[in-house]
Amino acid sequence: MKKTMLVVSLLGMTTFSIGQAVKTAVIRVPTVQCQECKERIENYLGHEDGIQKIVVDFKRKTAKVTYLTDRINIETIKTDIANSGYDADDIAANPEAYQKLPTCCKKPEDGGGHSKKN
Repeated sequence: MKKTMLVVSLLGMTTFSIGQAVKTAVIRVPTVQCQECKERIENYLGHEDGIQKIVVDFKRKTAKVTYLTDRINIETIKTDIANSGYDADDIAANPEAYQKLPTCCKKPEDGGGHSKKN
């Protein structure tokens, strides 16, 4: 009985994974400033259907996204990042979302960012 259940479970997982291409992309996010920016983007995109993993590196200003190509595409992912208030490659941040960001998450020319201590 246990063997039958195991076989059925494995067949179900195999069927589920067939036809789903997984792709990883690195997106430039030049306006991320801090840990809070990282968490904001990761949380925002973490709920999107088709995104398997997202890791934002605010020091390198990149977002590495692993996603299912049959559920979401790279342009939608970039648009989602822009809708959270940050630039994503060639897509500018949504102005309304950007204005709602905390001061530390805004661009230095807008009075944001973290000042470096000497």
